[in-house]
Order: sequence, then structure tokens, then C-alpha cells
Amino acid sequence: MKKVVVLSGSGISAESGIPTFRDSGGLWEGYDINDVATPQAWEKNPQLVLDFYNQRRKAAMAAQPNAGHLSLVELAQYYDVVIITQNVDSLHEKAGSSKVIHLHGELCKSRSTLDEKLVYDVEGWELNWGDTCARGSQLRPHIVWFGEMVPMMEAAYNEVFTADVFVVVGTSLQVYPAAGLLYDVPQGCPVYIVDPNTPDYAGQPHIRPIQEAASTGLPKLVKHLIEQA
Repeated sequence: MKKVVVLSGSGISAESGIPTFRDSGGLWEGYDINDVATPQAWEKNPQLVLDFYNQRRKAAMAAQPNAGHLSLVELAQYYDVVIITQNVDSLHEKAGSSKVIHLHGELCKSRSTLDEKLVYDVEGWELNWGDTCARGSQLRPHIVWFGEMVPMMEAAYNEVFTADVFVVVGTSLQVYPAAGLLYDVPQGCPVYIVDPNTPDYAGQPHIRPIQEAASTGLPKLVKHLIEQA
């Protein structure tokens, strides 16, 4: 069975009602990212950070997968589909996808501030000050903040290196290191980029842009790939 590796970004979640990470002003739903998405923010005001992610978690739990998410589940009946996502929601899993690598962490999980290997599911949508790990240390959102390493990158590279088809959906390919995955696909591997604002890839015949939103462009691509299976 051939392998399709999908790199997904905030655009696919936005169609399910989850706001994209930040606008051109560097704000995230009215918050300066430096106040809620950095290790320094956690040290300065952990309660603000907890409250912020609690609201994001509550919104993500209420969101439902769209046609883009669901089409990837259908594709998995014909290909080995591995999804590498920059999104911290669980919409891919909620749709039914089972092979999902979260590069930037997961809203529905928390982890120990003492031992990063201690990761837990968040019960409900609230993570509170005073919630501790098995070793008695405060729990923090299981999110990769600005300035932190991306621990799942090696696993992502290993999947891309063995891809037969590479699909990019809902991402501007501006956030590194994730954006660099585009340049690590095997030689001859076709690359499909589903995004209404796809740049001009003239001179790169292996890159095939689909200038549509995820919820419409991805089902069309999936239908094409199934016909080629």
C-alpha cells in the first residue's frame, strides 16, 4: 500500500470554526502571543496562560470536523495515510484518522513542568492551577510554545522521507521547521498543495497546486488519488 503524507495547518481547522493562530498584527484572538504562548509568559503569569488555553480547549472540543478532515479518513481505505499537523486541536482524530503526528502539541493534553515525559489527558476543558503530575509538579498545557524545541520533528521527517505522495493543506508554509518538510520529499514524489492562496510554483513540475479551501479542494484531490490507487 502506497503512503500519503499530509501536512496540515490552521486553514483546515478554520473551516470548522477554530480561528487561525494569529493575524498580521501578531495577535491571537486579541492576545499578544508573547503573553500567552512563550515559556516567559508561563513564568510571568501562569494563570493567564491557563485561562487562555482553557478557552481554546473549550472551543476546540465544540468544533466538528469538516469535509476536508473526513476525506482523509476515506483516503485511508486505499493508502497508508499519515497526517503531520501543525494544529493543536483533535479534529483529525475526531474525524477518524488514526495516524496523526502533532508537531505543536495537543490542547486536550497536559504535561508536567518537572518531567516532560509525563503527559496526561485533560478531563473536560479546564486545566487549573494546582493540578499536578504524579510527581507533584504543576501541569502546563501540552503545547510547543515559541522558543521551544519541536520534539516530533524527527518522527515527521522519517514519514516524509518514505512518502509516495505528499499533500500540504491549510498552511502558508511560513512556519519553520514544519515548512521545511516540503523540501525533504523523495525525488519524484508528487506534491499537492491545497490552499486558495497557493504561490506560483512555476518550474517545479512535481508541485501541483489546488487553489481551493481545504473543505472543497481536499475531497477533490482525494477522489483523484483514489482513482489512481
